Amino acid sequence: MSRIGKKPVPIEGGAKVTVSGREIVVEAGGKRLSYEHRPEVSVSVDDENKQVVVERADDSRTAKSMHGLTRALIANMIEGVTKGYKRDLEIVGVGWNAKVQGRQVNLKLGYADTRVVKIPDGVEVAVDGQKLSVTGPDKMLVGQTAAAIRQHRKPEPYNGKGVRYAGEQIIRKAGKAFGN
Repeated sequence: MSRIGKKPVPIEGGAKVTVSGREIVVEAGGKRLSYEHRPEVSVSVDDENKQVVVERADDSRTAKSMHGLTRALIANMIEGVTKGYKRDLEIVGVGWNAKVQGRQVNLKLGYADTRVVKIPDGVEVAVDGQKLSVTGPDKMLVGQTAAAIRQHRKPEPYNGKGVRYAGEQIIRKAGKAFGN
């Protein structure tokens, strides 16, 4: 049995979880996330103990894999609407920068053109010099947006220039050595 799946998800931080059919809705502080779970699992809310319980129908391979996944997604939704998620990025390179204009990020990363990344609904991007901060309640959407920004100029191993996650270690390579 899934070790993750059989643990109930505690409802904390003033979150409200409702289940109607296969749709799970988590709300708190004006933030709302929803997820439609697979039919191999069933989700119920225990209001007395303030927790969400995920159970699977049988021991098929698909049901086993969806059991832990559904529980983890519900836990991420509860944490997202109560605390939120944040992903920090750093731009390393002389003259390279980013600007937020409306619902898009304009990146100047040493190319002849300006790269544009659209900001999806529910995600906010803040720029402070060469540091970017991607925040929002949906963990997957925050991670995808940060990865889309990083994708335009990944850190290269020789000079270390590029867009990197805050605290990311870049393995540096030695350049060519001339003469002996």
